[in-house]
Formats: sequence, C-alpha cells, structure tokens
Amino acid sequence: MKTLATALAGILGVCALSASPALANPYDPFGSNAGDDYGSDPAYAYGRATDDPYGYQGTVGQGVQAAPQAQVAPIPREIVAFNGSYKPGTIVVSTAERRLYFVMPNGEAIRYGVGVGRPGFTWSGVKTVTAKKEWPSWTPPAAMIARRPDLPRYMAGGVENPLGARAMYIGSTEYRIHGSNEPDTIGQAVSSGCIRMTNEDVTDLYERVKVGAKVVVLN
Repeated sequence: MKTLATALAGILGVCALSASPALANPYDPFGSNAGDDYGSDPAYAYGRATDDPYGYQGTVGQGVQAAPQAQVAPIPREIVAFNGSYKPGTIVVSTAERRLYFVMPNGEAIRYGVGVGRPGFTWSGVKTVTAKKEWPSWTPPAAMIARRPDLPRYMAGGVENPLGARAMYIGSTEYRIHGSNEPDTIGQAVSSGCIRMTNEDVTDLYERVKVGAKVVVLN
C-alpha cells in the first residue's frame, strides 16, 4: 500500500556536492538550450498580492518538523561553467533541460536536477524569491479541492508533506522551489508548475539563496 506521502505526491504532481566537483560542460542560457497547483499557506504571511487569486495570509509558522529521511539524488549536482550575464546569486531554471542553475562568481554555477511542470503547466518569466521556509506546511487551493475533495485541507510540515524539507516562494505566484518526498521524479515533467528538488538538494540551495534573489525561468 502506498504511503500517504506517495499517494499525495502522485495526485498533486508536486515542488551531494563533493569537495572537488568535476567541471561539466558549460551552459549558455542564451543559446539553443534555451503553481504546483498550490495556493495559500496559512502559515505564510509574506503579504497578499492582488494578482494572486488565492493570496498568502495568516500567521507565521513553520509547521511540524519531522525527522528527515535520506534521499539518493538521481541527478548529482555539480559545478559547471556558466556563460551568461546573470549576477551571482541568481537562480536560472531551464525547463527544457530540467535543470536549475545557481549562479556563482567567475563564470560558474551549481547545477541541480529538478522536476518541472507537466504539459499545460509550464511557465516562464522573471521573479524574485519573496520568502523561505523550512519544513513548510501545505494548504491545497480552492481549485484543487474542487477537483479532489478527498484531499486534506491542511498538512503540517514534515517528511510526509509533498513540499519536502524546504520551500522558496516565487514572487506573488502560487509557485515554489521546494523539496520532494519522491526523489525518483526529479528530472521529469511532473508538477503543476512548481520546481521540485530532492530534499538534499533543496536544503543545499536554501542555504545559498537570499530573499530577494532573482529567479529566471526559461522554457
């Protein structure tokens, strides 16, 4: 029998760097490589946005943290040469590649494998990281509840939560860069628009990213 986490992640389609990593092939964001369906989280009070149909409202809280579970990253993260004009600290997501780049100085970036939006749920644009949360809780939006009335109305943060160990909220959208309790889905087009990572990778990225960092999503 599937666990609650596996069942929920399947329903939703949700979102180790070594000491001397190898230098991989360079990525050119200007070259030829050119929400999850999540809504408001009552524990997220960054502020209500008029262009967000669900909004973020409520009181600040981190949910209930559970003991982390080990995950084996199916796509190892690595330092790569990065040919682009983005400032260090920028996040660049290549939907086509299903990779996320965290830009560093000296023409390099850390490349992570990610899960991206499935057909009909892809998007692109330039946003900023507006908030960060450890072990985020989750509240399905009204549209999702309408489609799946059997879903829980609220799930506290923890290893059973489909948002995983960390979440970085993208602008005033419903989308997040977040962890996952299904690491085998990384590298696939599986979500409803969120960018999902393994819990290990999202924790690594979370420590590097600052609130206010630019997020560039390319198709």
